[in-house]
Amino acid sequence: MMAVVKADAYGHGARLVVRTLAGQIQFFGVACVSEARELADLVEPWRLFVLSPLLEEERVECVRGGWSTWIGSYEEALAFSNIAGTLKIQARLHLKIDTGMGRYGLDPMQLETALHGLLLLPNVQWEGIATHLPSADEDQDFTRAQLDHFEQLIARARVLGFAPRWVHACNSAGWIALPFGNLVRTGLALYGIHPMDRAGCVVHPPLTWKTRVTAVRTIPVGHGVSYGRTWIASAPTRVATLAAGYADGYPRHLSNVNAHVLIRGRQCRVLGRITMDQMMVDVGDTPVVPGDEVVLIGKQGAAEVTARELARLAGTIPWEIFTNLSHPRVEQIAIE
Repeated sequence: MMAVVKADAYGHGARLVVRTLAGQIQFFGVACVSEARELADLVEPWRLFVLSPLLEEERVECVRGGWSTWIGSYEEALAFSNIAGTLKIQARLHLKIDTGMGRYGLDPMQLETALHGLLLLPNVQWEGIATHLPSADEDQDFTRAQLDHFEQLIARARVLGFAPRWVHACNSAGWIALPFGNLVRTGLALYGIHPMDRAGCVVHPPLTWKTRVTAVRTIPVGHGVSYGRTWIASAPTRVATLAAGYADGYPRHLSNVNAHVLIRGRQCRVLGRITMDQMMVDVGDTPVVPGDEVVLIGKQGAAEVTARELARLAGTIPWEIFTNLSHPRVEQIAIE
């Protein structure tokens, strides 16, 4: 398994996740060399895999650091080979083939031509061959055809003498629905969200996102709440102010869409517009006082708010909900 810990492990704290999983995971996937640099003291260098294409100066740091990455052309591989030769070490590379993502990778039509050159390059350790699934959670017919094509390409590469240890294509959705290869790049499922929201595969979110009540007051009929007065009280309403807003990662798009938080085990509806540092909720007759714990994502008693639910209400995806949590003032606390 490659645990994808880019974007601060989807807002869960990359150093915390890597420390927790070290010794159990083959690779840790990061987006860029700066993320690899931040984790380099926690695991063996070769376990860090840089997932984005690299600029020339970044390639130097990647090779010097001993980190793995992939290439999508002979020219890129040649550049890595030259850098590794200068540094008198080997570059750890995977060949990535574009079988349908359209973002990065070798054109399958160029595979044979490229391999004739790739196999002659010095100073390169070929660790894997890979592709990327764009629709494993939405279009399984396309994904099956894509994997069949990739399998044919792998077979052709082996005939030509290219047979690295790792074969990988699957993200979380692919791993669950159409497992393939001997390495999976797991992101969303690692953080307890089923990528397709289906029964039959149980995952448990490890994260709870909390804030606290800072004020409670009753507003009269006709009184507005928050900027623009987009919510007006039709009856006397007990309103709690919370110490979280869109600067902390709570999406402004959750304004006026019937989103809820949990206070004392009860659902409390978000009122009006989310502001930068604060938000307001209707606490009804719940005996809420300043200092009370508020759950924005997670469980409290029998009630639960999920990242998938918030994503649906905000018109986005759980990935974005999680990655928005990577703010300095959102403290990450590990409970074992």
